[in-house]
Amino acid sequence: MIKLAQSKFVTIKDIAEKAGVSVNTVSRALNNKPDINPKTKEKIEKIAEELGYVKNSYATMLKSQISNTIGVIVPDSSNPFFSEVFKGIDKAAKEKDYQIIMMNSEGIYENEEKFIRTLLERRVDGILLFPMQKSYEDIKDLIKERFPIILVGREYDGWDVDQIFSDEIKGGYIATKYLIQKGCKKIKMITDELYNSASFGRIQGFKKALTERGLKVQDEDIKICDKIHEGYHIQAGYDETIKMLKQKDKFDGIFCYNDLIAYGAIKALKEHKIKIPNDVRIVGYDDITFSKLIEPELTTVRVNKTEMGYEAFNMIYKRIKAKRMDNSFVKKILDVELIVRESA
Repeated sequence: MIKLAQSKFVTIKDIAEKAGVSVNTVSRALNNKPDINPKTKEKIEKIAEELGYVKNSYATMLKSQISNTIGVIVPDSSNPFFSEVFKGIDKAAKEKDYQIIMMNSEGIYENEEKFIRTLLERRVDGILLFPMQKSYEDIKDLIKERFPIILVGREYDGWDVDQIFSDEIKGGYIATKYLIQKGCKKIKMITDELYNSASFGRIQGFKKALTERGLKVQDEDIKICDKIHEGYHIQAGYDETIKMLKQKDKFDGIFCYNDLIAYGAIKALKEHKIKIPNDVRIVGYDDITFSKLIEPELTTVRVNKTEMGYEAFNMIYKRIKAKRMDNSFVKKILDVELIVRESA
């Protein structure tokens, strides 16, 4: 129970006065110091509970320069992908008795830049960043200052910074290869902007699979949506598919940048009475929870999202404890796999 008297939190001074001991004795008791009488400690703890004492972590942080808090910046908190990654972050953080401040940049670089400043003002020990990749100045500054930061879900070649992401080229390759194996000869891809390393990698895999099977790689078959990074995933998939249908594009397969885009594509095809997978086969990416619940169940590339979050936190924790003095940087690439369901 938390009690607020006259809009003020209970202090150790309040406890000391009621217990008839010094402030230093209360501090030692509440911080489990060994040099205190057990009965006195028990008495102090009982009074603290009765008064509704809440530990002032900020004061502790000022003394130790450690907040036991990390910041997490995601580009779209409404996307189930990030909530599943966050589960892994949260699990690892609890194991290390760390707190998390999460912020949603909404796919806007200026927000990302602003939130980094805000987290630094809050004196977080480190930051897990799912970067926009529209600009790099904010990240460069953190690296220059040797501040603990992990880049999650995106690849930065040649940068002295820890990063963790999935094998995007393999993901794009196995998705497209499967569509080809199922008989697709005219495959479209709906994806994000090219500055997004995940999008770029998946395109590379897409092209590799087509080239290996002797199919033409044409730029017009890669539909780049400029609104995906702002959270319009389902709508982007729907709009792009409707556009292809109106233009009478010929296609028998669609590889989507993520599952949400695939949901939009499926909706558009259903509205036009196009059968899935008989007429058009669809493969998504991420394997979020809802993908086995929609109709038809979505064939997709599975990313181990919880592992990504769990490993990302452990990477930042090691950096925090090492105070970033180690000049060797980690680039962790997580494997992916194809999950075959009904849509392809």
